[in-house]
Amino acid sequence: MTQGSRYDLLVVGGGINGAGIARDAAGRGLSVLLCEQDDLASHTSSASTKLIHGGLRYLEYREFGLVRKALQERETLLRAAPHIMWPLRFVMPHMPDLRPAWLIRAGLFLYDHLARRELLPGSRGIVMRNHPAGAPLIDSIKRGFVYSDGWVDDARLVVLNALDAHEHGARILTRTKLVSAVRAGGEWRAQLRRADGTSLAVRAASIANAAGPWVAQLLQGALGRQAAHGVRLVKGSHIVTRRLFEHDHAYIFQNQDQRIIFAIPYEQDYTLIGTTDLEYDGDPSQVAITADETQYLCDSINRYFKQKITPADVRWTYSGVRPLLEEEGADNPSAVTRDYSLELDAPAGEAPLLSVFGGKITTFRKLAEQAVDTLAQALHKDAPAWTVSAPLPGGDIEHADFERFLAEFRQRHAWLPADLAHRLARAYGTRAQHVIGKARSLAELGRAFAPGLYEAELTYLRDTEWARSAEDVLWRRSKLGLHAGPGALDSITHEIDAWFADEPAQQSA
Repeated sequence: MTQGSRYDLLVVGGGINGAGIARDAAGRGLSVLLCEQDDLASHTSSASTKLIHGGLRYLEYREFGLVRKALQERETLLRAAPHIMWPLRFVMPHMPDLRPAWLIRAGLFLYDHLARRELLPGSRGIVMRNHPAGAPLIDSIKRGFVYSDGWVDDARLVVLNALDAHEHGARILTRTKLVSAVRAGGEWRAQLRRADGTSLAVRAASIANAAGPWVAQLLQGALGRQAAHGVRLVKGSHIVTRRLFEHDHAYIFQNQDQRIIFAIPYEQDYTLIGTTDLEYDGDPSQVAITADETQYLCDSINRYFKQKITPADVRWTYSGVRPLLEEEGADNPSAVTRDYSLELDAPAGEAPLLSVFGGKITTFRKLAEQAVDTLAQALHKDAPAWTVSAPLPGGDIEHADFERFLAEFRQRHAWLPADLAHRLARAYGTRAQHVIGKARSLAELGRAFAPGLYEAELTYLRDTEWARSAEDVLWRRSKLGLHAGPGALDSITHEIDAWFADEPAQQSA
């Protein structure tokens, strides 16, 4: 094997943890290469419930440390990217047969005060007949509670971390798999394989294994190591229906089986419902919702809403596999901790290997900071942390005031239709200008591939955000596939894939 380029850190995995680690490390001055076997956020990191939250239900399992850590991160993240993250109010109907009101009030008081809040209002009790959130609910629900958490576009969060890593000097290789890595001469010597079958040899002073559901498999396979922690794969599935309510609050419902179901306003016209928590022992890349899961989610919603839904009302589904830390005695998948553990393998005189087990989107920045602290110490690098107050690309919006930014953006580009201006501002923040370029009319944005999707945006996504297919664009960089409708989706997908084939990005060497 040829020697290849040398890096301080090779990150394996292009989900939120891998992208976050690459960003943090590159910003500290380390030379970084990230490889991802598919597209960024292809798997678990685009299949979440899309919340930045402390995890109210984890209080029930006495996960106070995890909840506090997550609560501390909420406002840090909301400030870092106010275009793709924003506050969201949640309504919890009170069901006396499940939990007494005093217990819920106590839990919400703790949730309000475990960490400092500046952007998010506290919790309060409500009478359903006096609140807009009461109208869609069955008449027997008389009271409830409202509290705060946050919403996030999860796949875009991953892309923005990768983009920030790149802009700090990191090299990002999507559709590139780690085939093998061996320690030799105080460093790692790794063989990578691209989707076209070509190979790439690289050397690295350290490796971060952030392969998510594949973390243990990668350790035992390409890295030839044994894992100190077990990984429990838990499947979460979601359904999307037409909008079930008009207001802007979300719902959190408590089920008899101790699971929590969310119903969340989604993409203007839809409601996102999930999630399920089921043991999973298949291939994480082939995970999909079952008919039983779809029915379970419909039944859960129907216990609370006047408007009933059936599987026929489902417009879209998605599923993901969470790699959770194995715990003794945690028989219920919902009770398995969402905290993380970092396993450092650094024999004396040998190149370090750090493996990430577990984690959740809300704590990714803290996880990345801790991971790079650990690796920097092992590499004898004096590299202080920096991300706590740093905006993500497009997130440098004054005072984190998105509505004011949107108004100014629309005023500067009055020729943009209102819904397109809103979508571009939400997706790209201050980088929306980079998407538009010098265009002064819709015609100057180029060919229209779908309502509101023009060639200028495809070019930006290809050249700047590593998009290589219609799926990358329609389901991860955006959710325009949902809006296309089944009748038009196939032709739109075909046209975009043909465009990528005719206008390929230049493969970096």
